[in-house]
Amino acid sequence: MRQIVSTLKTTGLDASAGHRIIEIGCVELLNRRATGQKFHRFLNPERDIDAGALAVHGIELAQLVKAPKFIDIAAELIGFITGAELIIHNAPFDVGFLDAELARMPGAARTVATFCRVLDTLALARSLHPGQRNSLDALCKRYSVDNSRRELHGALLDAGILVDVYLAMTGGQSALALDVNAGRSEVERASVAAATLRAPGVKLAVIAASSEELQQHEAMLDLIHKASGDESVWRSESTAAAGE
Repeated sequence: MRQIVSTLKTTGLDASAGHRIIEIGCVELLNRRATGQKFHRFLNPERDIDAGALAVHGIELAQLVKAPKFIDIAAELIGFITGAELIIHNAPFDVGFLDAELARMPGAARTVATFCRVLDTLALARSLHPGQRNSLDALCKRYSVDNSRRELHGALLDAGILVDVYLAMTGGQSALALDVNAGRSEVERASVAAATLRAPGVKLAVIAASSEELQQHEAMLDLIHKASGDESVWRSESTAAAGE
């Protein structure tokens, strides 16, 4: 599965009020592994940046005067995300801005949904942790993801952090370390992982649990079932099935 983890920085909070995208950061995952492929652009918004937005990302308009406009990079961005699952924290916000930028372009109307599926990690986090804080910083703390470099919110930095948070929320493997990667740079490690996945005839080892481990697992399930007042779903369903 190909996934693109993406974040945006904008001139303000409301796309419908004419606010624009000023930075896009995307990181590619293939089968839950970073490939080293990224898309990162600063953009000239052709308008002022709100003071509140500036305080968050620290990007001043003077830095963007010579940057390309969205229309200049749109084809490259669309090519990068097409066919993938786009992973975004608070997706309605980012997708709203992307759709507004696409609507400004000439030709047939297009939206993000035209090119890819979208997964909202904020909605996912709220389903996993109802009633708790689920900002990206809060999730970093909850899942022990290092965000110490996040003094200001850069799009590519945030996308990299969201990769680790997403993988932690959906089964881990965010920091899988193999001896073969010792001493390699981040890009080199990603290249090794991607090459391994593509190599013909590669067989991944499947390690089955031993009989002792299975017994320990069943014993733990028994303890959990008892602690729940004999109402655990797995025991209740298996008992009902046995009686049929």
